[in-house]
Amino acid sequence: MTLDDMANPGKKISSPAGNGSTMLHTVNLRKIYTTEEVETTALDGVNIEINEKEFVAIMGPSGCGKSTLLNIFGLLDNPSGGEYHFLNEEVSKYTERQRAKMRKANIGFVFQSFNLIDELTVFENVELPLLYLGVSPAERKKTVEEVLERMQIMHRKDHFPQQLSGGQQQRVAVSRAVVAKPALILADEPTGNLDSANGEEVMNILTQLNEAGTTIVMVTHSPHDSEFAHRTIHLFDGHVVTENYKEKFHV
Repeated sequence: MTLDDMANPGKKISSPAGNGSTMLHTVNLRKIYTTEEVETTALDGVNIEINEKEFVAIMGPSGCGKSTLLNIFGLLDNPSGGEYHFLNEEVSKYTERQRAKMRKANIGFVFQSFNLIDELTVFENVELPLLYLGVSPAERKKTVEEVLERMQIMHRKDHFPQQLSGGQQQRVAVSRAVVAKPALILADEPTGNLDSANGEEVMNILTQLNEAGTTIVMVTHSPHDSEFAHRTIHLFDGHVVTENYKEKFHV
């Protein structure tokens, strides 16, 4: 972060020049949650720009707005104010139907708790996004098997989530996130429920996906995991407070 950035707190936090076209950016983004008794500001004037093929980590203490920001990036929620541009479209006022249409074609999600469906096999869990997109059965089978092979989980394709280890479940969750070849993957504490060995494995998978051209935005509390990203944006009380850009990427 430069002295000029610190002198202009409303200035947009931009990705380094030369990293590709803009994937998403926000302008004075705000999110306020209101109940009968209290009004809570989760995001307050957030200006961020993320380019295609970047790997960005978002850090900050609990309650600083990280998950709220990720939900807006993922078109799971609308902001209360400001602008959100995704793939050159201003989407902040989109209806749920419009958000769902853009989300399922362009965004993959990886969650801390895996969010696999217990009643479905590994194959069926990974197949779901393709079902929603209306992909033919033959193409679904081919695509799912290719992804499971790449994630080294093909041998578990007929197992159910409860029959897998935590690391294996997260491999399945990542497989589901990438099966439709999304432009953007959003990862919310992807190693939070894993031991260090399995966590390292998942971070290496995300790194490989990024190196293959997928944009990744990851919320994390882990300084270790953030080292895999090209840059780290720090939030505090709903504001962007610092940004660190790594000249030497993790290998």
